[in-house]
Amino acid sequence: MKKILALLLALVMVFALAACGGEGGTTTSADPNANNSDNSQASGDNVIKIGVFEPLTGDSGAGGKQEYLGMQYANYLTPTVEVGGVEYTVELVPADNASSADRAPTAAAQLVSEEVSIVLGTYGSSAAIAAGPTFEQAQIPAIGVTCTNPQVTEGNEYYFRICFLDPFQGTVLANYAIDQLGASKAYLLGELGNEYDNGLMNYFEEAFTALGGTVVKDNFPTNNSDFTSYLNKAVSEQADVIFCPVSIAYSTQIVSQAKSMGLETTILGSDTLDNNTVLEAAQDSTVDLRVSTFYADGANPEFDAGFKEWINSDPENLTNNGGNDNIAAVSVMGYDAYYVALEAIKAAGSTDPVAIKDALWDVEYDGITGHIAFDDVNGDAVRDTAFIKIADTENNTWTSGGSQQVAS
Repeated sequence: MKKILALLLALVMVFALAACGGEGGTTTSADPNANNSDNSQASGDNVIKIGVFEPLTGDSGAGGKQEYLGMQYANYLTPTVEVGGVEYTVELVPADNASSADRAPTAAAQLVSEEVSIVLGTYGSSAAIAAGPTFEQAQIPAIGVTCTNPQVTEGNEYYFRICFLDPFQGTVLANYAIDQLGASKAYLLGELGNEYDNGLMNYFEEAFTALGGTVVKDNFPTNNSDFTSYLNKAVSEQADVIFCPVSIAYSTQIVSQAKSMGLETTILGSDTLDNNTVLEAAQDSTVDLRVSTFYADGANPEFDAGFKEWINSDPENLTNNGGNDNIAAVSVMGYDAYYVALEAIKAAGSTDPVAIKDALWDVEYDGITGHIAFDDVNGDAVRDTAFIKIADTENNTWTSGGSQQVAS
């Protein structure tokens, strides 16, 4: 009996050693680092993290969710990227900056702790400006998607952007107001202390007055909810157009109250007003709402059809898009930003953030929103076109107002 037990024990040990030898055989190498790499490839552990720095709550939460949707759709279509001949799974890591410049550095620090290789976002310039030093100090590159204030990239070699800038956008809208709307007097309204609002108002004023127009400017306090006095002032001042480059939350209230008043003065908005929530606020009214934006529906039918199908396939996606499948330009910009990041990763041949930053300067990409390249001064996008959308309040959709080109 003892011999039999001994024999059985020996056989168990042989099989155990064989199993260990078989497992080790896939990693046996003189280079221990190569062992780890081979294990990762075999088990699918190669992951590169892309941070998503967006407002998912707060005044700009609706826009942040739509921008994120574009990234998610791109990740759905292209979930992997080749890095130095090795395939990596791309993981999107979101951090909510809550539409707040005060909260932005904390959200940025969260992405740093997650060890992301590159960051996409944000919707809203104030949060981007506030978080920029965090990304720069951590040496992690960020691609601004629709943050248009010049200060986002100024003096920060780690912050790039793929959108046009506010000096260009303000000039486009001022030219549009005069050339297309025949306006000679404009009423400008923005949130007190908001860098995005006031920056755009200043650029609009500069271009509008240079073209012979006059302006009246006002600021409302943070958390204001009654805009009737401001709208009445625009009427009493006999303004031909109201320019209000404000957040989604504020613009929704402004449009809704303009609807209740039966206001007929054209409301001209910046890219932030290109949102389904704002559009719905104008539904079944005579409000003349026009906005500048980065993409117009129908410009790429194949993309439009695929994105709408994806949106409608998931109730959460539909909710995050405002309850319908209208395509927001920020979603298309988020989509393009994702692929620009992949191009930089491939060019770097590395997951190292500094290597990716160095590669970004030379990246060129033909996206859905057009050709994307970066200038060699601040890493800003080289753009020369903005689209105009006009609210069809009867059918609750946007119609094309054409494109505008102005030398930036």
